[in-house]
Amino acid sequence: MPALCTGLSAEDDRTAGERGMSDLKTLAEEANERLADASAQEVLAWARETFGDELVVTASMADGALPHLAAEAAPGVDVLFLDTGYHFPETIGTRDAVAATLSINLINATPKQTVAEQDATYGKDLFAREPDKCCALRKVEPLNRVLSGYKAWVTGVRREEAPTRANTQVVEYDAKRDMVKLNPLAPWTQEDLDGYIADNGVLVNLLQYDGYPSIGCAPCTKQVAPGEDPRSGRWAGQGKIECGLHV
Repeated sequence: MPALCTGLSAEDDRTAGERGMSDLKTLAEEANERLADASAQEVLAWARETFGDELVVTASMADGALPHLAAEAAPGVDVLFLDTGYHFPETIGTRDAVAATLSINLINATPKQTVAEQDATYGKDLFAREPDKCCALRKVEPLNRVLSGYKAWVTGVRREEAPTRANTQVVEYDAKRDMVKLNPLAPWTQEDLDGYIADNGVLVNLLQYDGYPSIGCAPCTKQVAPGEDPRSGRWAGQGKIECGLHV
């Protein structure tokens, strides 16, 4: 791969990598200063060079943009999908198609309990009564369990998606998990995302064309009318806007 203009010299990269294994917070802060204006491809290439096999990319499979970017910058990279047991068939289909067509290693993370086992333990449809509890069991716990084997993780979070994401940095220190967290799409607008998808023939979850601009678990995701907040269909009527992965 040709050298990329990340703002980090070869010596910087070597020193940052060595220092990052013992002081990830300092590494994240220094990298964010240098990479704040870098392209998503440059951020991902730096992450792969710095963390190697201790880097993992997370993907919700609303589209294949982030896995596509990661496959280009870091072929063979681990891509983590949280298989909650409640996904739309279209989301599972997108996951399978992405895994089959890109140079990635898909990791399908599942909760400790099946849906039926959770129903037996907590009562049926926990998502309707205690959505935070359901997300903690079916998303947060599996994510934390898998991430414990890595030093850095990549998300597709974009600043414009929600007020809770407006201050997202390109490189952050994830204090809860003692990891570096990379958000290479943080500055992207919806227009940027749509343009990348169109220009590169990226796979898109078919629900995107049926009024689901933001896609989560089937029982908790509703169609959104034209002009409404794209995330208003997530946990509609619950007063909830985040599942707990990024807060």
